[in-house]
Amino acid sequence: MESEFGRLAMFPLQSAFLPGEELPLQVFEPRYAQMVRDCLQDNAPRFGTVLISQGREVGGDDVRCDVGTVARISECVEIAGSGRFMLRCETAERIKVCEWLPDDPYPLAVVEEWPDQPGEPVTASDLEQVEDRMMGLFERIANARDLQVPDRREVLGSGLDFTDAGERLYALASRIPIGPADRYSVLSAPTAHARLDALNEAVESVAAVIEFQLSQ
Repeated sequence: MESEFGRLAMFPLQSAFLPGEELPLQVFEPRYAQMVRDCLQDNAPRFGTVLISQGREVGGDDVRCDVGTVARISECVEIAGSGRFMLRCETAERIKVCEWLPDDPYPLAVVEEWPDQPGEPVTASDLEQVEDRMMGLFERIANARDLQVPDRREVLGSGLDFTDAGERLYALASRIPIGPADRYSVLSAPTAHARLDALNEAVESVAAVIEFQLSQ
């Protein structure tokens, strides 16, 4: 049975994008240019994004992950005579791929929205602890470079802007330089508390890298 989203154009990328992020794209491959044209026929143009686990964005023959996000096109500029598009998108709902369809000519899938599943709650104290650890990383870098640490709200944003702990964790993860695999772990965590665990592990990995780099 098809989901609320159903059949959706898909754009596999080299990074996992989290809900609530800005996604600028330059589209030049002909099949994805056609995807953009098709999407723009809708009143609310959108497509899905997923992380490529093996391969590249260009040319096909890529291996794709099955959890991603919906990207809503907020601005589109076609470069005259080039067949290229400059897009500004905003990522929104998390989705799960139910079935990959034949690329015709671009990737297509049947997807469903995948909200957080019920589980152990994430408390305000849990959020404060991971925020403290993240601020510690930024302070470590700033002190090593003799720089002033920006205000906490400037670095991490405000938790008051979110009514849901899971969404706040997405926002925090987007503010720290973690790799695609860690970003995908945060994205694909089935519950908010599992996302907290994934983010804590990612922060530990970043801390180890920073300490190694600063020791050289």
